[in-house]
Amino acid sequence: MRAQSSAIQRSEIAVAAPEVDTRASRRSGTLQAALGVTAFSLTFPATAWGLEGFGPWSLVAVRSALAAVVAGGCLLALRVPVPAREYRTGLAVVAAGVVLGFPLLTTLALRTSSTAHAAVVVGLLPLTTALFSSLRTGARPSRLFWGAALAGAAAVIAFTVQQSGGALTRADACLFGALLICAAGYTEGGRLARSMPGWQVIGWALVLCLPLSLPGALVALSYEPARLSAHSVAGLLWVAVGSQFLGLVVWYRGMAAIGVPKASQLQLAQPLLTLVWSVLLLGERLTPAAPLTAAAVLVCIALTQRARG
Repeated sequence: MRAQSSAIQRSEIAVAAPEVDTRASRRSGTLQAALGVTAFSLTFPATAWGLEGFGPWSLVAVRSALAAVVAGGCLLALRVPVPAREYRTGLAVVAAGVVLGFPLLTTLALRTSSTAHAAVVVGLLPLTTALFSSLRTGARPSRLFWGAALAGAAAVIAFTVQQSGGALTRADACLFGALLICAAGYTEGGRLARSMPGWQVIGWALVLCLPLSLPGALVALSYEPARLSAHSVAGLLWVAVGSQFLGLVVWYRGMAAIGVPKASQLQLAQPLLTLVWSVLLLGERLTPAAPLTAAAVLVCIALTQRARG
């Protein structure tokens, strides 16, 4: 009888173990995706700092080249083999969307747009990423998921538009273009991160762009001479190493663990974090609407994380 009871207990433990591992993996994935969002939230303020000493084209080219050198050094030191041909198209999409397209278009927009207005891009990005993911991977999130995602996106859009005074600017075309390109890059990167480590996805995408970014940096600097300062150097280093490499490493790992749609909804908090950094780093003023929007966004995030696709 004791032997039978012991066998049953061992069987129950064996069944429970995968569930525990799955829960731990989801918690770890959520944490990593949240760290990626935190890193991304500093991108616009850091870009504003970088633009104090660099032109828009030179800032984008130098950040890409610098990030590629760091990523390439890691790949070389660890002797990571070159990805198989089947992954190269996906890496090209990540490179075009995340490494080149989004940084270039948002940097051009930030020449005339405030960080608060530019944050509308990030407010729409989770919903757009979920849509791209559904089309690309066949994911079908629940109605609760979509309802919470739409509500969160609406709250963020309303807040950021109110912050900018409700006026559209010439930068809007760049911002919406960046939104679409980045969503495609995030979706493809999240898919690839299921087959290779997330840091290798962004690492190879950066290296893939090096033949363009390195000569581009030299040409851009010849037309837009840099005026180095503490702010411009700090901004460049963060967008190159923090946002462009380390942030994307943990972001893709998080997406691989919890799925692209759910991870993308964590970005609903990114505009609000960006506004906080803008107050602390750029001296922008925060309106009383911020706490109310933050509460609404947190509720939406909680709902999307609980919803089952």
